[in-house]
Amino acid sequence: MTEIHKSYEDYLKAIYLISKGNKGGWTSNSEISNYLNFKPSSVTHMLYNLKENGLITWKPRKSLRLTKKGKEVALKIIRNYNCLSKFFSYVLKLNNKSVIHKLSCEIEHHLNPEVSNALENLVLEY
Repeated sequence: MTEIHKSYEDYLKAIYLISKGNKGGWTSNSEISNYLNFKPSSVTHMLYNLKENGLITWKPRKSLRLTKKGKEVALKIIRNYNCLSKFFSYVLKLNNKSVIHKLSCEIEHHLNPEVSNALENLVLEY
């Protein structure tokens, strides 16, 4: 998979998490705007970029959902986040949930598949 910008990954992760609770996996610009606390116009601009890169199915002023490629990216980022969160909690024994969340969110984008797999195997032991 080609390199995808961190901001795209953040949006894809948000869309996936929002859409899990929605019928058919569809979500709206306003739901994304509220979830990420961004202006609707900023979200709309990003949606054009995500659509252009084949990561979402969307028409302006309509609901959207992830493409297969978009879902794969979202799931990869969520997997990385979960592994990092477990690593900081169980292996490093950090207790501050805010610090764990912040670190996991910052690092989740930088793991290559080899590191991601090794981290997942490590935290599976806990």
